[in-house]
Amino acid sequence: MEIKGAALLYALAGLMITFAGFSALLLAVRPAAGAKSSLLDKYLAKTIMTHIFVLMAGALLPTLLALYDLPEPTIWRLSVVLFAPPMLALQVSYPYRRRKVIGQAPPLPIYAVFVVLGAVATLATLAGVLADPPHAGAIYVSGITVDFFTVIFGYMIALDMIMRQPLEAPEG
Repeated sequence: MEIKGAALLYALAGLMITFAGFSALLLAVRPAAGAKSSLLDKYLAKTIMTHIFVLMAGALLPTLLALYDLPEPTIWRLSVVLFAPPMLALQVSYPYRRRKVIGQAPPLPIYAVFVVLGAVATLATLAGVLADPPHAGAIYVSGITVDFFTVIFGYMIALDMIMRQPLEAPEG
């Protein structure tokens, strides 16, 4: 049984993995130029990979559940209940985790988009799908898509910060 929106979910999962690989390659630019990897470099790589893999799991989950011949409304509800809590935990704990590792809070643009907008999108997706509307699949896929773009935004801002660091960036 193929669910409505499966092609878009597959495309998103493919884009997410491509982005993860691309972001890992870009983070290798500074060391290739002779600079030491900073804590920010390492933390960013781990954070991006973690967020992307949770998003990818969220994108693949509905099609996996469809293999069990579950009714479509159940697929979307189960998917959002399995996806939203870990994603939300990553989003809201980001400032604490960053402060713990890097020693400073995220810049305002990252906080506003990566944390706040991402968490609002995830909560809206959870609430929207659980309200059992006729277009639950569209709400779920929209939420995954918005979350993916908040990760891309956060990465681009952080990459800009990393590229501004001197070549001899300190470890701490």
